[in-house]
Amino acid sequence: MLTLESLSSLLEQHPEPSRATVAPFSLAGRHFQFGEVKAVMGVINFSQDSWYRESVCLSLDTALRRARVLTAQGADLIDVGAESTLAHAARVDECSQSTKIVPFVRELRSEGILVSVETYDSQVARRALEAGAAVINLTGNAASEEIYSAAASHDAGVIICYVQGPHVREVGEFDMAADPIEAANTYFAREIEKANAAGLSRIFIDPGLGFYYRNLGDSTVRIRHQMNIFLNSFRLRLLGYPICHALPHAFEHFGEEVRAAEGFFAVLAALGKTDLFRTHEVAQVRAVLDTLGVYR
Repeated sequence: MLTLESLSSLLEQHPEPSRATVAPFSLAGRHFQFGEVKAVMGVINFSQDSWYRESVCLSLDTALRRARVLTAQGADLIDVGAESTLAHAARVDECSQSTKIVPFVRELRSEGILVSVETYDSQVARRALEAGAAVINLTGNAASEEIYSAAASHDAGVIICYVQGPHVREVGEFDMAADPIEAANTYFAREIEKANAAGLSRIFIDPGLGFYYRNLGDSTVRIRHQMNIFLNSFRLRLLGYPICHALPHAFEHFGEEVRAAEGFFAVLAALGKTDLFRTHEVAQVRAVLDTLGVYR
């Protein structure tokens, strides 16, 4: 149960990371004062398998319109992907992904809009960076060193996602007995060392459990774990890099009000000192962060 007492106990157990600072940096000429000011990343999906129907865009023109709307609503970046993370979704080859993503990135960059590209494919990442992507949202580790090097050579950033497996479509089982933050800390420390060796300094870490580990059990178990991760994320601040979270939906609990779910989870993520909020509902989450007094 989430109570004032549980929040107080969490802070008492981990006072040092709660005071830790994270690195501010610039992306494509725009400075972000992470640690002090939150940022919001809107979502666009080219895959028709993506569950959040409002984010699905089946043409370039539709995607560009949505990106402009999300930017007007307050998105600091736009995250785009061409393959769904759902287990049953079709695999999309590199050429098909790049064909959709590259023109989108080029057009938005010509308008001064920052773009993040979600992928675990090194060739998709490379082509996106060449087109002007400011961030690679890296949902795997099989090709991480190659992607870190490519991002560094383009002065771009990388969101390092915690994935137990080679990539999001082939996740392993989640260790229910272990402290998830300790496991994530070990993973990120290893990946950060690789990234720094490749010359990459613009790094986000995403410890979320938004991916579909087979052994997380029913939806309540998964959601409780996600809530726990959000509230404990500040413990990773000792690594020195801003924290990113993809806000979940909890459809089983919110039902027909599912579009309100991300606003709720944004509160928990903000309490855990998240710096970058990945959301399908930019206006709602921006309003939540404004209300909390942490957006600008």
